[in-house]
Amino acid sequence: MTSMENRSEVSEFILLGLTEIPELQVPLFIMFTFIYLITLVGNLGMVALISWDSLLHTPMYFFLSNLSLVDFGYSSAVTPKVMSGLLTGDKVISYSGCAAQLFFFGVFATTESFLLASMAYDRHAAVCKPLHYTITMTSTVCAFLISGIYISSFLASSIATGAVFSLSFCGSNIVHHFFCDVPPLLILSCTDTHITELICYILGSFTVFFPFLVIFTSYLLIFITILKIHSAEGRQKAFSTCTSHLTAVSIFYGTIIFMYFQPSSNHSMDSDKIASVVYTMVIPMLNPLVYSLRNKDVKNAFRKALRGQQLTHIFS
Repeated sequence: MTSMENRSEVSEFILLGLTEIPELQVPLFIMFTFIYLITLVGNLGMVALISWDSLLHTPMYFFLSNLSLVDFGYSSAVTPKVMSGLLTGDKVISYSGCAAQLFFFGVFATTESFLLASMAYDRHAAVCKPLHYTITMTSTVCAFLISGIYISSFLASSIATGAVFSLSFCGSNIVHHFFCDVPPLLILSCTDTHITELICYILGSFTVFFPFLVIFTSYLLIFITILKIHSAEGRQKAFSTCTSHLTAVSIFYGTIIFMYFQPSSNHSMDSDKIASVVYTMVIPMLNPLVYSLRNKDVKNAFRKALRGQQLTHIFS
């Protein structure tokens, strides 16, 4: 029997979801619906606000608008299917649907990782070399970075998804997770997974640790520069431009490293599910809140938008 014939034996997967306790289905559906609505409004609202206010047409907010779009896609790749399963009890996902979910999840996760690195580089240029900032972070440089990020993300996710779904799934089709992710899918394969695990680990290391190295180096140089500033007010002003980004980085990389870079013997499906809820649903919801509540420019733009809306109603 060929590999293709073996693989075709599984035409769909069953996602076990977060819990099998009936009493928790409706409360979880309500909670995730609330989270998804905040994610939708927060991220698309951030994109609209940055597009509307010309004062926000800077490299930092250009990257932030892309981050908001990615967070919306990131959450949308997973959350609607989870909500549908909780509401209807239908936990079946087709073979192609599972592959598509894994692919788009990988694209958005990788893009987010590289975007956070680009934003760290932008903050480094702004704090460490402010006089050369406009020369360093030109629109051409920003466009080049964004193009490279999206191309790299599509390639990495294509390779990882292709490696996983080149395996044979000829036994159980029950995925012990609430979405199609690499670790629970590898467990279901009835063929040797060592090569696929190696490919995914190499790709994961590149898409997580390389951006993390850029972020770490950028902030090391930023902190050295801040320490050289004599006035406390100057240090506070320089550091305040980085706090939102540092918060987003800490949450994102903390959960990703916990989830994917611990020994397989230490993996617990329950703890993995909790970590997965954080980075697939909670982080996309929190990012626009973190950047809006801790950012004066965004808050000022939001007030201007509200005042403009009020004036429109008065004079209409």
